[in-house]
Amino acid sequence: MISKLVLLFFFLASIITAEDDLSFIYNGFRSANLSLDGIAEFTPNGLLSITDGTEQQQGHAFYPNPVTFKKDSLNGTAPFSFYTTFIFAIRSHFLSPMGHGFAFVIAPTRGLPGALDSQYLGLFNETSDGNETNHVIAVEFDTIMNSEFDDINENHVGIDINGLRSVKYCTAGYYTDPNGEFKKRLKLTSGHPMQVWVEYDSEKKQMDVTLAPIHVGKPPNPLLSLNRDLSPIFKNTMYVGFSSATGLNQSATHYVLGWSFKINGKAQELVVSNLPKLPAITWKGRYILLAAGLLLFSVYIISVAISGVLVIIRKIKFAELIEDWEVDYRPQRYKYKDLYIATSGFRVQNLLGSGGFGRVYRGILPNSNTEIAVKRVSHGSRQGMKEFVAEIFTMRRLRHRNLVALLGYCRRKGELLLVYDYMPNGSLDKYIYDQPKITLNWTKRFQVIKGVASAMFYLHEEWEQVVIHRDVKASNVMLDAEFNGRLGDFGLARLYDHGTEPQTTHIAGTFGYLAPEHTRTGKATTASDVFAFGAFLLEVSCGRRPIDSRKQTEDIILVDRVFSCWNRGDILEAMDPNLLGTEFVAEEVELVMKLGLLCSRSDPAARPSMRQVVKYLERDLEVANSEFLGLRSSGLAFARHEGFDDVVDDTFHHTSSVAESLLSGGR
Repeated sequence: MISKLVLLFFFLASIITAEDDLSFIYNGFRSANLSLDGIAEFTPNGLLSITDGTEQQQGHAFYPNPVTFKKDSLNGTAPFSFYTTFIFAIRSHFLSPMGHGFAFVIAPTRGLPGALDSQYLGLFNETSDGNETNHVIAVEFDTIMNSEFDDINENHVGIDINGLRSVKYCTAGYYTDPNGEFKKRLKLTSGHPMQVWVEYDSEKKQMDVTLAPIHVGKPPNPLLSLNRDLSPIFKNTMYVGFSSATGLNQSATHYVLGWSFKINGKAQELVVSNLPKLPAITWKGRYILLAAGLLLFSVYIISVAISGVLVIIRKIKFAELIEDWEVDYRPQRYKYKDLYIATSGFRVQNLLGSGGFGRVYRGILPNSNTEIAVKRVSHGSRQGMKEFVAEIFTMRRLRHRNLVALLGYCRRKGELLLVYDYMPNGSLDKYIYDQPKITLNWTKRFQVIKGVASAMFYLHEEWEQVVIHRDVKASNVMLDAEFNGRLGDFGLARLYDHGTEPQTTHIAGTFGYLAPEHTRTGKATTASDVFAFGAFLLEVSCGRRPIDSRKQTEDIILVDRVFSCWNRGDILEAMDPNLLGTEFVAEEVELVMKLGLLCSRSDPAARPSMRQVVKYLERDLEVANSEFLGLRSSGLAFARHEGFDDVVDDTFHHTSSVAESLLSGGR
């Protein structure tokens, strides 16, 4: 009895081992037992035809039994490795555009119910494509370029997981050199047989796909290599097979000549000499091919003529106007064509933001792969255009680590395109306003504040001319990859020589950041920039805009809110509530908010300079401990708009003692 139980145990173990190490090989399909559906069939000479050229149809061919891909163990559920190789050929139908490709597929069910034909390769449909619940892994051999799935061309191989947007893809071909330096292209629709090797190493978590003509043998390097743990995709048992589909007026026949598969080991090699032959091209077919060739030649001649017309149209499309006065600016000028290509035609998916002075697009320069931001600005006046470009030329020479670098410009008709360094983390405002997804902590906020202050000091005093920004605010402060603040958007900037007076211009800026004297006189000065910086200090530390009509009446104006809290002896009450419960330095927060009040004084002469602001922030400026005297809310101002009273022109009393006391911990 015991001996019988032992024999039974070894018998069951052998069955389990056989299941875990499943292996099969088909050198042709004359007597194969596969599960077929759709228009898939076996030809009389043993070819597996997944599709037969019929339009808008699909075909599937699966190994009939489920394959164990992973198994529960003491260490959890671990996937098995697998190895498969097959030989295929795609034959087009003369006088018909090439149809869609086919795929080797691993799926939880046979037949892929609900799948559509045409662009979905018989794998998915409009609603299932991309769903994580699909548990489908496929290697596609695609002969149609479909922009919906971000295809690179009409002749590529891709690894698909749960959808037709390949996670890894490459133009069809193979490597002849072990160093991967000599790649030969293959035309999937050539009609010639090609061999594929698909391997997954569960320990390395790596899938390799290799492709080559059948007479070459397996190349030294794979065409595709995906490093990814596929265990979440694999179910314990799956089905393996092939799927294909045809489209409307697009047809081809997809043949599989042989197939070998193994779990946990190398699959048996296919015997090429034993494989069935592909159908020969008949004389009738040759005549059709000749006719097709003549037709294609005619089409070629016509296409050449059309191409000539398109070239002319394209030149007109990308035409740029270059005048004599622009000769000095040529090194800073970009070609419109390059910017058009870089931004994918300024498509909406590349739009970073828009405002009253234009739209900003993300782009990648085609030759250098440099990431840029391109701002499109309309400008009607020809003389104004000349002056504007001259100022751009000047701005481009600004160099400071806390300024967004202006790389150059492009002029086309009545439009200017300004090219900047790309800032990957966007603008500061999206990290502090309206319940942001990511809240910037105080350490980074203070770092940004000091960076912007340093940049404004450079603009006001350190550069060869005085630069007035005229639009300092959180939305114009960009964050680089390390969240360093960089002041950008110089579309409103004005320049004048040191020691001279700025010219009166029209009022420009953003409501809530405009100094009262600027709204009266139209003259922008360094003091009006300081006023805007004061509003910036308060919005960063308090997490709200200078003017917020959604707040209660007494809290609409931010500077009044901060002053009220300061007057009650608890200025930290006004700080951004998102900072509560996080690490912050109370003395730094107080310093920033009090400095914001100092910069918000009505009298421009009473505001600190940016040199003083930098010294206060760096704690390099010694201040007395005298009490703060005479601060009144009427000494604070903002540029009022409709519905608000005129600006009150009162100022702080005791200018020097006010600054010293406020910053040294007065009220």
